[in-house]
Amino acid sequence: MKSLVNAKQHLIIFTRYPEPGTTKTRLIPALGSVGAANLQKQMTEHTIFHVQELQKVAAVSAQVQFAGGHLQLMQDWLGLDLVYQTQGEGDLGQRLVRSLADAFHNSAEYVIIIGTDCPGVNSQILATAFEQLQIFDLVLGPAIDGGYYLIGLRRVIPELFSHIAWGTAQVYQQTLEIAFKLNLSFFHLPTLADVDRPEDLAIWEQTLTGDVKPQDSII
Repeated sequence: MKSLVNAKQHLIIFTRYPEPGTTKTRLIPALGSVGAANLQKQMTEHTIFHVQELQKVAAVSAQVQFAGGHLQLMQDWLGLDLVYQTQGEGDLGQRLVRSLADAFHNSAEYVIIIGTDCPGVNSQILATAFEQLQIFDLVLGPAIDGGYYLIGLRRVIPELFSHIAWGTAQVYQQTLEIAFKLNLSFFHLPTLADVDRPEDLAIWEQTLTGDVKPQDSII
């Protein structure tokens, strides 16, 4: 069994097994259930590519935390070289807190969690996030739709994940308000876009052609 954490800097990738009908459901009207699942597959692979690019130049351990499917399916899909763990039960906040707690318990000192919905996340942005996490208590990657695509911490702060209206345009602002109340220092990464709705598909197409830029993005 591979170690959960083998570096002080640890990156957790939240994703979902690409089973048709259970993932990217808001894109099914445009792509069909199989097409939406294929997009989930491609975007996860795109994210992992950039994580592995980061690992070529920085001491960062990484782990894939998944929903849906099971370990064998994940290994058959993404290979045996990655570390896998299920996200477990609970809302997003509960799963994020549990993931952070596990990582810090396993000797990580700087932990970042990302999803796979934001094609603008690349090795440079991840490197910047880890660099800033040496200085700030909290690093956030804001999303134009009001969420965030990345969160980085140096310790578990459960309050940041409590009473958050997950899946709404209030997530980022609510998180910032809690950070202010706790007197946390924080750093903002570039605002990026995710691909959740049919109108977002152009963002993915721009990524494939190399034309996407942070200032063009929306989450």
